[in-house]
Amino acid sequence: MCPPTHYDVTYAINPWMDLSADVDRDRAQRQWEELVSTLRAAGAEVELLDVDPALPDLVFTANLGVVAGRTFVPARMRHLERRPEALHAEAWFGAHGFDVRPLRETVVQEGAGDALPFADTLVAGYGPRSHADAYVELGQIVGGPILPITLVDARFYHLDIVFCPLDSDAALLSPDAIDPADLERVEELVADVIALTGEEAAAFCANSVAVGRTVVMPACTARLERELRARGFEPVVVDMSEFLKSGGGPRCLTLALDVPSRATR
Repeated sequence: MCPPTHYDVTYAINPWMDLSADVDRDRAQRQWEELVSTLRAAGAEVELLDVDPALPDLVFTANLGVVAGRTFVPARMRHLERRPEALHAEAWFGAHGFDVRPLRETVVQEGAGDALPFADTLVAGYGPRSHADAYVELGQIVGGPILPITLVDARFYHLDIVFCPLDSDAALLSPDAIDPADLERVEELVADVIALTGEEAAAFCANSVAVGRTVVMPACTARLERELRARGFEPVVVDMSEFLKSGGGPRCLTLALDVPSRATR
């Protein structure tokens, strides 16, 4: 995670970003600190990335790259404004003993924001941001099967806004944001799909982080809470209103470091 010291909305690269919306940095700091403390209380360990005043979106660490065991694959961002973030991340991962393996420069792949492991498969989103052809090379690096899925709603520009693995059986999913043919493949992979309503998807309910049986969320309806509790999960809502101004929530603000390697080499 990266503190929101310099977080701001200084450009608009997704439908949620509004240059007229002022960011309350003090409030953003409090919200971020509450997220950190909530994750730690659930059992997570949090490593911190140094801030950079030139990178207002660095706080959204999910997009920095893909972690697989001790391998780090830096993101290749679509937008110029965010491309320097991956270089910043490369330095951190290299200093912490990771094998940094960049993708070729001609592809676009926006890190764990568009690539989430479920069981032994890497579910990989493409369309609004990442390119489908990036996943051929990414699969060769991280190993294991990859399930590319097409995102069809510009509001839900990354996979982590529409899909949230909870454990080896269950996941939150916004079905309307995924191409119907690909939706069938996801439903074949995930034994227990908890489908989100349009209201829940727009509230970024899928942009959540599961730590054990705790699900840290930016919002949760009464219906969704019942669904989660029926499966033994405990939803915990953390106010993310300042970060939603950039189209981000708890998952966007975190990059998991404990992702197992599936590579055979």
